[in-house]
Amino acid sequence: MTEPADLAVPRWLTDEQQHAWRRFIEVLIKVPAALEAQLQRDAGLTHMGYIVLVRLSEQPDRRLSMSKLAKAVTASLSRLSHVVARLEGHGWVYRERDPEDGRVQIAVLTDAGFEKIRESAPGHVEAVQQLVFDRLSPAQVRQLAKLADTLLEEPLEVRVPADR
Repeated sequence: MTEPADLAVPRWLTDEQQHAWRRFIEVLIKVPAALEAQLQRDAGLTHMGYIVLVRLSEQPDRRLSMSKLAKAVTASLSRLSHVVARLEGHGWVYRERDPEDGRVQIAVLTDAGFEKIRESAPGHVEAVQQLVFDRLSPAQVRQLAKLADTLLEEPLEVRVPADR
């Protein structure tokens, strides 16, 4: 990773970087929007709601503390709480207190929630195939994974100069 230069002097993007950055931003906006639309239309779920249900379904006992679930789905506890409340309203999830630590809330996937994932997953993975993987060669898929791994190696945060 490159260390930032003097932050008082802007490190303007090269033309090549500018092009790559703008196209990357388009992907970050358009792909999630298309997935959100598909899930809303076909399953009545938000993308975040779907991700929460999937993460819970992957747990051996279909339960996870809210803090661990928030980290797993890359959401703040506040946002996760709103998403889980909506899922509770449909009967797909419920919350309970951890019997060992009453301060901890556990999100639990219901049988109806598990069934919702089973019904929703085929359409969602087909959308992912069409939007992403059908457009890439096997070598590009491997490269995409490597690029994502590289970008996520270290915590994503911008360093602030000490004098601020």
